[in-house]
Amino acid sequence: MPATTGQEARRAAVLGSPVAHSLSPVLHRAAYAELGLGNWTYGRYQVDEQGLGGFLAGLDDGAGRWAGLSLTMPLKRAVIPLLDGISPTAASVEAVNTVLFTEDGRRTGDNTDVPGMVAALRERGIHSVESATVLGAGATASSALAALARIRADGSGDGSGTGEITVYVRSAERAREMRGWGERLGVPVRTADWARAAEGLAAPLVVSTTPAGATDGLAAAAPAAGGTLFDVLYDPWPTALAAAWHGPVLGGLDLLVHQAVLQVELMTGRSPAPLAAMRAAGEAELAARAG
Repeated sequence: MPATTGQEARRAAVLGSPVAHSLSPVLHRAAYAELGLGNWTYGRYQVDEQGLGGFLAGLDDGAGRWAGLSLTMPLKRAVIPLLDGISPTAASVEAVNTVLFTEDGRRTGDNTDVPGMVAALRERGIHSVESATVLGAGATASSALAALARIRADGSGDGSGTGEITVYVRSAERAREMRGWGERLGVPVRTADWARAAEGLAAPLVVSTTPAGATDGLAAAAPAAGGTLFDVLYDPWPTALAAAWHGPVLGGLDLLVHQAVLQVELMTGRSPAPLAAMRAAGEAELAARAG
């Protein structure tokens, strides 16, 4: 297990490509300050898929100094063959965003994106929805389906909390992949062509998992009485779609903070992690960037 005392120097970091924009160092360092982990440090490393194996090999044996790693794209699936094991949540979406180093030097993978998304929705009072739209079909979209599967199972107690999920995609291959994820995760998924994505904005919950700019063309179609929009981007923010939305809006910072809370708890062994302090640090950093 990770160390639970601030007396022992421990290291953690976020890896990805690109990674310079990542808010993870700000969030984790704010948590360390609140938790009194004065000897803990959190860094940022530009690492792509080709360099990941070499980076991990250079981290000693994982015991003692290194507590864990946060992973962003494109490493969430590339890391799996390099680990000693992964959690059921990570296995369910074939994506790892958290690597933990155990006392005996093993490297294990987990996924806090899925429970983080569920926690962000619950914080806004969303425990079940009749139907939902997912925009996009990448790794984050599969995590969104897994989160909706949890809401479906937990929201009403009888497994009927969430109805059909429509995923808007740009290719037949992506459509097949998302239907496959639906079958695997136990949620009813229908796919539709991206050209019809504006139709999906009328759903009670719209989850946008696309890169920056991809949904800008949908802003004019935002319904006058919209449901809830969960746009996973945080920089730039707000997106054109989020700015045009007339209902409740969750942003990428909501997801990032909640998944980071879970990462801090897993890496440090301290619970609960300081959600409010981490969110305040993230908001301050985004404001500084915008200024």
